[in-house]
Amino acid sequence: MKLHTDTNSALNTVTGYGDGFVEINQTRFDHAIAFGPMGAVERWPAETATDITTALLLQAAHLKFAPLDPMAFLDATESTGPSLEGTRPEVLLIGTGNRQCMLSHTILLPLLQAGVGVECMSTQAAARTYNILMAEGRQVIAALLPEHTAPGAT
Repeated sequence: MKLHTDTNSALNTVTGYGDGFVEINQTRFDHAIAFGPMGAVERWPAETATDITTALLLQAAHLKFAPLDPMAFLDATESTGPSLEGTRPEVLLIGTGNRQCMLSHTILLPLLQAGVGVECMSTQAAARTYNILMAEGRQVIAALLPEHTAPGAT
């Protein structure tokens, strides 16, 4: 399905998707990808929703855990969650293929505690949601698994 014919070439926009592919700025990708409004569209090493781990979510969001300082409580304000290094997105959209697959709370917890919203939905829904949030100027990252039609499906 084609989403947009008019794109802002300065921003990464989902321009289409279909069986086995996602298209960003009219470039077709036949594998899972992670990207934000600016920067590279990167290969994401997940093939199915069951492959997704906390480490892969952090990779998609360009975040990593910061080392804990045992004396940090002396300077602490209201933050009680783990510290993450990197520019923190407001939301990380996970496109899980043909169907929405919810991820385990234990996989999402480190991102949620650090203030990053994580939404799991079908790849079609994630692509549309990404384009809307990106157009609004929100700090959004998408990690999309291509959809695949089951053999024999019509």
